[in-house]
Amino acid sequence: MATTLRQRPAALNLTDTANARIADLMARAPEEAIGVKLSTPKRGCSGLAYSVDYVTEAKPFDEKIETPGGTLYVDGGSILYLVGSTMNWVEGDFTAGFVFDNPNAKGACGCGESFTV
Repeated sequence: MATTLRQRPAALNLTDTANARIADLMARAPEEAIGVKLSTPKRGCSGLAYSVDYVTEAKPFDEKIETPGGTLYVDGGSILYLVGSTMNWVEGDFTAGFVFDNPNAKGACGCGESFTV
């Protein structure tokens, strides 16, 4: 019996606007950048925050997501907090930024900077 492999779904879903923003970031990235990386450092009053930065090297346990505009890496230590989330880019009159719909978040601080799982 032959083994059939199926493609593993991405741990994180990106909207079209998030993909476009990653493409924009990569078009202006420092020469040594290989992509952008999403992580969830301990910060804020609720515990964890979302952070997106340029990355120059992939770590062994990072999740690699190929997008139309470049590579998104998700920190290996953060992936369990993000599985099933949707990453969006939203621009308003006075703010712009990545917004996350995270089914794993159990709460968030009032300012929206951090979340708990």
